[in-house]
Formats: sequence, structure tokens, C-alpha cells
Amino acid sequence: MTTTSMTVAILGPGGVGGLIGALLARDGHRVICLAGDETAAVLRRDGLRVESAQYGTRGGATNRYFTAPVEADTELREPADVTFVTVKQTALSAALDRVPPQVLGDGIVVPLLNGLDHVAALRRHYPAARVVAGTIRVEATRTSPGHIAHTSPFAALELAAPLDEFASHLRRAGLDVALRADETAMLWDKLSFLAPFALLTTRHQTAVGTIRAERRSELLAVLDEITAVARAAGAPVTAETVLSFFDRAPEAMKSSMQRDVEAGRPIELDAIGGAVLRAAATHQVETPVTARLVAELAAAAGR
Repeated sequence: MTTTSMTVAILGPGGVGGLIGALLARDGHRVICLAGDETAAVLRRDGLRVESAQYGTRGGATNRYFTAPVEADTELREPADVTFVTVKQTALSAALDRVPPQVLGDGIVVPLLNGLDHVAALRRHYPAARVVAGTIRVEATRTSPGHIAHTSPFAALELAAPLDEFASHLRRAGLDVALRADETAMLWDKLSFLAPFALLTTRHQTAVGTIRAERRSELLAVLDEITAVARAAGAPVTAETVLSFFDRAPEAMKSSMQRDVEAGRPIELDAIGGAVLRAAATHQVETPVTARLVAELAAAAGR
């Protein structure tokens, strides 16, 4: 990885990938977005346009929008320093055809998907040592091809590898980045918040502020269950820590699963709720409230 600029591939330039790609391109890095023909054509013509109260202001100018020019293709055709995998779990298998393993070279692959199982799947598909587990906490949505709405007052990325130079590039672009030594703890730190957040906001079709105020007893029950599973899996997570994040989250914050239901898209129920239940079964932890929520959402989705 160079000390001045990187070549970055974004597999899935939606809310998360589009935001990261736009920030890195604005900071002078070469960004190649990988998508279908229609989206790739829009990106080549118009670049990535981001609406963000946090990132629209730069250099003393206040603007909720910025646009960053990017390259776009349907497939990665040359090595990149890093390939971010930011598709939904439901689209992962088909999307990987856009990044042939033989093209990667010495570049790393950083998946920022929800859940747990995708890391092992990617390490089976690509050289395992090149896959760096990562997580991101952000509320960002693709409103149309190439248009990204970033609505949370944070975009916090974690990587489970000693990639100091890479982290510096990301920080200079505006991302909050932490490097973690314990991959299991990192993945469960996110899932312990994401699973109750996604399951409860989607089941009750309301934002986090209503959940913590009007569904608090159910929230506490789910937090107790999921953090017990996390601890059994080896992650030092407590319900109190996760609850404090819930209580600090913006009142109107919605989960991506909830937004997918609202838009009629497939939901990542198996990647999020299913991952918790599989781990619970492995470690023999009872999770009746979580299991009920997963079952109700599966029934509503017609599964």
C-alpha cells in the first residue's frame, strides 16, 4: 500500500460503500466502484453524490452535499490496494463474481457486512490471509444510483488487523477508525447492538427512540440474551454497555433492515438474527425472545 494514495475498489456502492468511496475519492484516492451496468454507467457519468450534514462541510464551506468523481465497472480488472465488500449478505454470493480471486494481487479484502458468517465465506473464496474482518456503525442509504444519504452523526469503522497506514488514510478522509486485536470481540460488539436494533425496529416498524421508550422491557430482554451469547462465544460484551449505546443513539435512527422492509427489498434476517440463534445453539444459550422476533419477522416476510 502506497504512502500517498491508494487504488480502492468498492464492491457494492450503496449506502455504506458509496459513502466510503466518495470520502476516499474526495481525498485524492483512485476509487473503482463495481456494480451492474446501469449503476456503473451513472457513476462514470455523475460520480458519487453524498448528502451529509457531517461531511458536506469542508474547508470552511457549509454545504449538505458533495460530489466525488469515481471510476466504475462491472468487474474488477486490475489489482487494487483494498477491496471493500459492502453488498448486503443476501447479494454476496452473486456479487463476488465481480471480484475474481486471481485479480486481487497483494491487495486486501475488507468486508463490512452485517453478521458473522460472511468472514469465513470470504476466506474460503479468497486467500484467507488477505481478508481483514471489519465492521462499521453508520446510517447511510442509497436513495438512487450514485446518490447517498448519510444521516447519522457518526461513521465508525473497526478493523481487526494492525493496518496503521491504511487506517491513517481512512481517518484523513473523515472516517472514525479503530484497530482491534480481537476479531471475535469486534464482530460481536457490533452484532450485540445491531441484532436487537434491527430485530426490534423492523418488527415494530419504528425508530430507535420509540423502542427504548415504549418497548424497553423487550429491549432489555433481547440485550440480556444476545450479550449472553456473545460472552459464551468469547466476547466480553455486557448488556449495560450495549444499552448505553442505544440510549445515546439519535431518536429517529432506523435500522437498514427496517428500511429494506419499507422499500420492499429482501432483508438480512438470517445474517443478523440467524447468526445469533446459530451461535446460541452452539453454546447452549437460551434465547426465547430473540427467537420469537426472528420467527415473527420470517413469517411477515413469507418465509
